[in-house]
Amino acid sequence: MDITRKQFLHTVAATAVSALGGSGLIADEPKVAIPSYLKAYEAIYKKDPRAASLEWLVKAKWGLFVHYSLHSLRSITAKEAMEKKGAGKDAWKAFKQGTPEEYAKLEKTFTATKFDADFITDLALAAQMGCVNFTTRHLGDMYMFRTEQSKFTSLNSPAKRDLVGELAEQCQKKGLGLFLYCPPDVARTEPQEAYDRNRAVIKELLTQYGPVAGIWLDGIGSYYEEPQAYSRLDELYKLIRSLQPQCLISFKQGTGVEDFIAPEGLMHTKRDLIAQQAGEKMSGKPGDICTNMQTSPPAWLYLEGCKHLNADQVLSLLADAFAQKANLTINTGPLPDGSIHSADVAALREAGARIKKNGFPAPARLSPADRAKLKMK
Repeated sequence: MDITRKQFLHTVAATAVSALGGSGLIADEPKVAIPSYLKAYEAIYKKDPRAASLEWLVKAKWGLFVHYSLHSLRSITAKEAMEKKGAGKDAWKAFKQGTPEEYAKLEKTFTATKFDADFITDLALAAQMGCVNFTTRHLGDMYMFRTEQSKFTSLNSPAKRDLVGELAEQCQKKGLGLFLYCPPDVARTEPQEAYDRNRAVIKELLTQYGPVAGIWLDGIGSYYEEPQAYSRLDELYKLIRSLQPQCLISFKQGTGVEDFIAPEGLMHTKRDLIAQQAGEKMSGKPGDICTNMQTSPPAWLYLEGCKHLNADQVLSLLADAFAQKANLTINTGPLPDGSIHSADVAALREAGARIKKNGFPAPARLSPADRAKLKMK
């Protein structure tokens, strides 16, 4: 009988828990809790949780990125964004980042009334994806989880909700891996104040929400420019692995010691000599290309009036990633109320239906001209 990925994952999880008396633990000693997304990798997990996660990652093939922040409420249009970008770097930079006063006002209207973790995870399953990646904090600086590091959180906003917690619950329930996006400042280990805060943030994320598939660090450009501000990055990584041994680590193109490479757009983009050297050290590690459903211009967070990829275009990007021996993580930027754009829902469901019927697309590189037509990076 043909079953969906969602049904399969539910069956595996239910069977495993039932066989173990509902404990979710391996029967043989030593007893070790198995994250639901790694149920098919129990034998490897008992010996090496990280190895189990790496094998799972490759076979997951693709996932859903969800960029949602206070900035999503700014009601910026694609037309405005393109005009400001055309006006020059300084104008674009000033426009892209709102002021603290603006975000303080937006915080009073942040309700996330249509943010639905159950819907988001069902959408990922319908698309035959293996994981979801969510922004724990992004432009606007609002923490989307329970933290002692700031009062500026989604729990203290009118929404009064822990969005990371809601997604974590649904991912665990449905056998999806959960990656947690951390903004650029979280990887910094200098000065001491920043290091202390970032260690506290990592501890909160990895002790409050059950199994986490990976910590996804942003801001590799700053590392290339001032590596001295990241002198204790290895200590931060040791903390992550001590708290959750299966938890993978990425830092965009990488510094050479992360578990996988996660660039925007093309796999082998080299920004400078340090990036090239890091790329050589990362050679042979899994890749996960990140890109957007929104185009013209490409945007991680919601822009009103953007064009959106259709199922054909999404599958062509997936085939392109496979040709680069990489996974694909494709992003949707929820609307101000937290709902997923209807065009993205339709495209991902259609792509998933085709994958279910015909299998994943064969590897096939996109030409530069084809990428230009998609308005992608």
